[in-house]
Amino acid sequence: MRLADKTAIVTGGGSGFGEGIARKFAAEGARVMVADINFDAARAVADEIGGVACAVDVSDGNSVAAMAREALDGFGHLDILVNNAGVTHLPAALEDVSEDEFDRVLAVNVKSVYLSARAFVPHFKDRRAGVILNIASTAGVSPRPRLNWYNASKGWMITATKTMAVELAPFGVRVNALNPVAGETPLLKSFMGEDTPEMRAKFLATIPLGRFSTPQDMGNAACFLCSDEASMITGVALEVDGGRCI
Repeated sequence: MRLADKTAIVTGGGSGFGEGIARKFAAEGARVMVADINFDAARAVADEIGGVACAVDVSDGNSVAAMAREALDGFGHLDILVNNAGVTHLPAALEDVSEDEFDRVLAVNVKSVYLSARAFVPHFKDRRAGVILNIASTAGVSPRPRLNWYNASKGWMITATKTMAVELAPFGVRVNALNPVAGETPLLKSFMGEDTPEMRAKFLATIPLGRFSTPQDMGNAACFLCSDEASMITGVALEVDGGRCI
């Protein structure tokens, strides 16, 4: 029960890595708000783990502010914020990605971190405690071709994690990131362009441990970084990637 009596929000918690994190947090004793643009998915996960569901568009300031009010009114305080919601564009030459696709990737992967910080950092500062975990990607460290603007958004997230950690450390707030490799999530097909045995084999050939990241892998790593066991760890971008970035 490493997160006993803790409160947490996991964005994009209705599926994939976010669901894995939400389930692990609940199993370790946390009260969890499962926030997702797909409310039905969020509610299904929340019902199973004894959490609370919230509909949110993480790229919209008013929606994020409403999520913050709902969480703080319901929980009384927040201990952990996981910025997990993310999107990608389909593999394409960098100049062929449409402006709408670019804007969506930057809004969901980049602007959302700013919006959630604006909503919750004052609360964390007042309490002089709190943990923010940003789900970045190995794409921000060792980018693959034809995912240029997605790669760039995750590189931004890693840098944002480090600068947030430096600025918020005097207030007792820790900020870290996780860098998963591609996993069994709804985004896998988008990363590959097509989900075929051949494409999976090509991706797996780049991962020394020979498998994708799983939601359980992410949940375990997130639980550690958000627990008091990691109280001296801030500003790291931990690779959960089976050796992909070696």
